[in-house]
Amino acid sequence: MTDPTLAQASDYAIWGAIVVLALAMLAFSVHLAVTGARTQRRAEVAAREPVAVGAAGSPGGTDLDDRAADPTAADPSGRPPSRGWGVAGLQLTWLATFAVIAGTVLRGMSVDRAPLGNMYEFALVTASFALLVYSAWSLRQDRLWLGAFVVVPVLAILGAAKLWWYTEASQLMPALDDIWLIIHVTIATLSIALFTIGAALATAYMLRERAETNGSVRGWLAALPGAVTLERITYGIHVFAFPLWTFALISGAIWAEQAWGRYWGWDPKETWTFVIWVVYAAYLHARATSGLTTRKATWVAIAGFACIIVNYTVVNLLMTGLHSYSGVAT
Repeated sequence: MTDPTLAQASDYAIWGAIVVLALAMLAFSVHLAVTGARTQRRAEVAAREPVAVGAAGSPGGTDLDDRAADPTAADPSGRPPSRGWGVAGLQLTWLATFAVIAGTVLRGMSVDRAPLGNMYEFALVTASFALLVYSAWSLRQDRLWLGAFVVVPVLAILGAAKLWWYTEASQLMPALDDIWLIIHVTIATLSIALFTIGAALATAYMLRERAETNGSVRGWLAALPGAVTLERITYGIHVFAFPLWTFALISGAIWAEQAWGRYWGWDPKETWTFVIWVVYAAYLHARATSGLTTRKATWVAIAGFACIIVNYTVVNLLMTGLHSYSGVAT
């Protein structure tokens, strides 16, 4: 049985989360603009201020250079760094995280099953994981600069889910009523959430690295960490996400053997899942060796995320296969 009251409450929660995330995006954007302007102003003051070579604590002006590049350093006027807009964005993100998780749970309660049966529910769980990971990460380290880069793709996911992928709450088809649905799809959504954050970091790195190469780190780009730091964090999150995707691939094969009597059949969904695995494996290999520059290797990571987008839009909506259920693929 489907509880329409709980299903409607889920819909309201998701729409509310979209509104709150839009406000968070604006707050994070203002934070980047304000912080970038102050960081750039500190750099200009540091460049003009004479420093005695060999002076204690300022050998060759190193301390001034470090302070100019530090978004948490005080403004030249003595004012503390501006974090109000960023903190507001983070608090709004926490509120949206609660709303998305609540909406996802209510969706599952309305049909008395795990909310993993179609593209709409898959998008809700992926968005929940992405927001939860970012929110938890921000509790341990200052990640205000990353907020806009995470909120924008999550907004896109939720918007697409509501506008194009929405499916009325209903019971699972018999082929999906299996414990492997929870195992396989949960790990897949978590890995895609991490890949989404990884793509956001990769984008931030590419923009910052180009600005540094051109010697024009201006505006909101000045609020981001250095390109080396961004690239290192990008690589780290992909190192964590890739084994999860590998497990999702393997668990899907095990489920396929139980459901259809074969581990692999080159179904469109299976094929693109493997393509994604190959592309991200190529990124990690390129990053760990000296064959490609970090910038070229990062392009491979971005290509991997592009493959994910193709897999969950073009493949799901336009290609027919054994993974197509309830009008949309899971």
